[in-house]
Amino acid sequence: MSQRVIQILISSFGKILIPGLIYTIPLTIVSFALGLCIAIVTALLQVMNVPGFKQICQFYVWVFRGTPLMVQLFIIFYGLPSVGIMINAIPAATIAFSLNVGAYASETIRGSILSIPRTQSEACYACGMTRTQGMFHVILPQALRISIPALSNSFIALVKDTSLAANITVTEMFMVTQRLVALTYEPLFLYLEVAFIYLVFCTALTYLQKVLEKRLKVGI
Repeated sequence: MSQRVIQILISSFGKILIPGLIYTIPLTIVSFALGLCIAIVTALLQVMNVPGFKQICQFYVWVFRGTPLMVQLFIIFYGLPSVGIMINAIPAATIAFSLNVGAYASETIRGSILSIPRTQSEACYACGMTRTQGMFHVILPQALRISIPALSNSFIALVKDTSLAANITVTEMFMVTQRLVALTYEPLFLYLEVAFIYLVFCTALTYLQKVLEKRLKVGI
């Protein structure tokens, strides 16, 4: 590794890290939070067999799990303007990521709800609760606790998936790296550098996941 490459890596580290803190992490948090809300509603509508809405939710999950995230981004950002719907890059990325996360996470939550023993529901009815009260006060909290490992993995995966937002002009870490590569002609070392930063982010989140699981005694 030449002195020139070392200087490039040192000078570019902050230029890559700052967009990660300003765009990548906030985009991940907001998209995941919205996606989780979508997932809970979608899962509940399916589990509770709400007429009409159950079929709509199944169709939504089928579409977003069956198509690439890149295609979804392009449809929302580049495709919708053709029908008069203009969405800026960051909101478009947030919408695409949220809907994608919602589709996958809804199946995780739905499976967790169905894994709760039927005796829990029967106990709720015995205590005088309605089906809705039992779901929100007893079943759903347990299901969300069971879902933590899988949902945490989805969150960590979303951190990496945000790199796709560079394709719709969001100035996050990967786009900044691409611009630096175009200026310095050092693709190998700069892409390794951004990979290292992603690795640091995901490692920190993995540690937090383990702490959360230990605190909640998930799986114990």
